[in-house]
Amino acid sequence: MTRVRFIGSGDSFGNGGRFQTCILVDADGYRFLIDCGATSLVALKRDGIDPGSIDAVLLTHFHGDHCGGVPYLILDGQFTKRERPLIVAGPPGVRERMTTVFEAALPTSSRTEQRFAVSYLELGETATRVGALEVVGLPVAHLPETAPHGLRVRVGQHVVAYTGDTDWCDALPRLADGADLFIAEAYSFDKRIPQHLSHATLVAHRDELRAKRVVLTHAGAETLARRTELAWTLADDGTTIDL
Repeated sequence: MTRVRFIGSGDSFGNGGRFQTCILVDADGYRFLIDCGATSLVALKRDGIDPGSIDAVLLTHFHGDHCGGVPYLILDGQFTKRERPLIVAGPPGVRERMTTVFEAALPTSSRTEQRFAVSYLELGETATRVGALEVVGLPVAHLPETAPHGLRVRVGQHVVAYTGDTDWCDALPRLADGADLFIAEAYSFDKRIPQHLSHATLVAHRDELRAKRVVLTHAGAETLARRTELAWTLADDGTTIDL
């Protein structure tokens, strides 16, 4: 069984009192996060999830609400005497980008020698082995400086895919195709916000999203206000899906 749990389902700004993006996946004894926003360590501990039990973090892009929690996750492991290795995988340049995030958040911290192994892997269109996972990262239509990618993760017999932050682009049908779960940003309901997906855009392209199940996340205020009108389930913090 693969279990997907939305530790954080919110947008950048905490609309609806939601934590920033952090999706926990458990399968066959392997535990990983898809994105780790700045609020994620708090959210994990609130839900009773031991941060030291996480084997890998997969990042979609380098905005703080998707990657800003990684330094705190790593440093928490230092203080709690973590021994389990951690893999951080993301778009090209992930090691250098995370060093910059470390130094912006906690100067000199990137030079701290950890008591556990931390390794970095770059994701791209060729499937990359990340522990027990096979991960494909496809470029999507968000701010180019953040190296935005959508992710398609094969874990055991299941495929979990996530848009990350993006406008509609050709990568999305490829990510969704045959996935057991396709997690799609729905930042707005029908308002056009550049570099983000609206519910209206997803509905207009629904026939191209050939996933077995679609769940929405990263909802802004407009989407939250109209959730009864949504074509698909909107995840909340704590929503759990078993595949």
